[in-house]
Formats: sequence, structure tokens, C-alpha cells
Amino acid sequence: MAQAIRFYEVGGPEVLRWEDVEVGAPGPGEVRVRHEAVGMNFADTYFRTGLYPAPLPAGMGVEAAGVIEATGTDVTGFAVGDRVTYTGSPLGAYSTERVMPAEHLIALPDGIDFDTAASMTMRGLTTAYLLRRIHPLRAGDTVLLHAAAGGVGLIFVQWAKLLGLTVIGTVSSEEKAEIARAAGCDHVIVYTREDVATRVREITGGAGVPVVYDSIGKTTFDTSLDSLARRGLLVCFGTASGPTPPINAMQLAVKGSLFVTRPALADYIADPAERAELAGELFSHVAAGRIRIEINQRYQLSEAAQAHRDIESGRSVGSSVFTL
Repeated sequence: MAQAIRFYEVGGPEVLRWEDVEVGAPGPGEVRVRHEAVGMNFADTYFRTGLYPAPLPAGMGVEAAGVIEATGTDVTGFAVGDRVTYTGSPLGAYSTERVMPAEHLIALPDGIDFDTAASMTMRGLTTAYLLRRIHPLRAGDTVLLHAAAGGVGLIFVQWAKLLGLTVIGTVSSEEKAEIARAAGCDHVIVYTREDVATRVREITGGAGVPVVYDSIGKTTFDTSLDSLARRGLLVCFGTASGPTPPINAMQLAVKGSLFVTRPALADYIADPAERAELAGELFSHVAAGRIRIEINQRYQLSEAAQAHRDIESGRSVGSSVFTL
């Protein structure tokens, strides 16, 4: 028997159950993967609370790394014994092993260990599309990044510096400010004691930034708009504080002919060739040490409820991983 986290109703972390599960054999186009590490992302809580609807009962999690133990028919490009990682597949990554579609797998280079892969595949690919696909950034541009000490934030800051960008990051405490600075953040704003938009204008000589990357949502939306330069772009890629408010088109005009986009990772890795290109760039930076992946929290998979409490309370810093 394998073990997995499942939930039968939406709600708080207490709805997560640690259970024995039958895995079975892979069917056509499927593989059975034995997990070596499982990633935890803030988006996991959206499924648990019902913000992202899922048929119940359901598994939990969309990111893990491990080894292929069996393949079904019609599987090409992968074989038993291959090291793989994945993100964005059907719910069920919070498990010791599982059967899943082979189309979601990404080959994992030998130079990257399983814990690192599970803690950064979603965050790293998110950073990849944010920096390499959303907007034509140029060396010398200044951008604003909320949650700069978070899992995406720390990868983003390091990658942005490789591209020659100046990064203004927001954090909730001085402790997190030090972490963001250590990653390379040029200017850090502690939003609990500083007005973000005012500081951004001061840093940019009144101009504002061409792009704001906002994973917080509800509580930062107005601040993000007020930090943009004329014809700037607000990238809303998360809702940690709640859903992004409805957009008033006239407000965008009044504030400087602004643009807003709400991208999803799935749409940037749906094409296998694009996914391979983004993953290849990410993996090359990590394997060469140009981007460091710091795993700040490790949990047993049976401790999923506590892990969710920690990430929702803001106690978590950087990446978290479940070790098996």
C-alpha cells in the first residue's frame, strides 16, 4: 500500500487526512512514479479551501520528483528508472507513489537532487515565464516584486539579477528583508511600516516601475497600480491575501493607461516544447549554481496539516518540501 494525503470536504488544514491508498498499474499513456520528495506551494491551500474547486474526495498537491517504476502502453520518451519531476498535473502529489499521465513529466538532470527539484519546479517555472515570457524586459529596467522572500520571490530575485534588472522587493519583516537582500534584492520595502507606492516613487525618481509582479492579490492590488509608471503592466499571478478585486477600466486610464494581466503557469507550459525550453533554462541556472534553491522548511508528508498552517500564517520563508 502507498500513503497519501486526501481531503473529503473543503476547509482548514484539519480536513487533510493521511491514508493508505491503492495505486494500481499504469494505463495507456501513464506511468507509476515513486516519489522521493514532494513540493508544497501556497496554491495547494486554494484547493483545500475551495477557492480552486476540485471534485471531492481528492488528493492534494501538484508537484513532486521521483523515479519511474512502471510504464503503461503508448508512453514515449520515458522509461523505468528515469528520474523525473513535474508540476501542474492532476491533484495527488502528496503521496508516496502514484499513477499519472506521462505527458506531465519533465526529465530531471542528474545534477539536481530530488529535494531541490520538488521544491522549485513550480516556483522555478513560474519565475521562468514571469521573466522570460510576460514582458520584454531589458537590462537596466526596475521592477517591483511583492513577497520577495517567498519561494518564487527568492528565485525571481536571483534570476532577475542575471538579466541585469533592478529589483524592488516587499516583505513583511526585517528578518525577511535580510533574506531578500542576501538573494540580491536591490531595494527592500517592509510594507508593515512603509508605504510601498511612496517608496517606489522615491526610488525611481517619481517615475514608477514598468512592471509589478504581485502574488498577494486583494490587499496589494491598489498599491501595485499606484507603483506603476505610465503604460505600466501589473502581473497578478497569485492571491495569497484573497482574490484580486474587480478591475475598473476607467481607473486604469486615469492612473496612466495601465495594463493588468492574470496569467496561469498551466498556459505557459502546456506546449511540450515551450515547457522543455523554460525547464532547460531553469535547470541550467540551478545546476551551475547561478540560482541557489534554499529549502527553508522540511516536513514529513504526514505533517501536511501543520505545513499548511505555517505557510498560511506567514511563518514559512522561501521553499518548503515534504521528504520521503
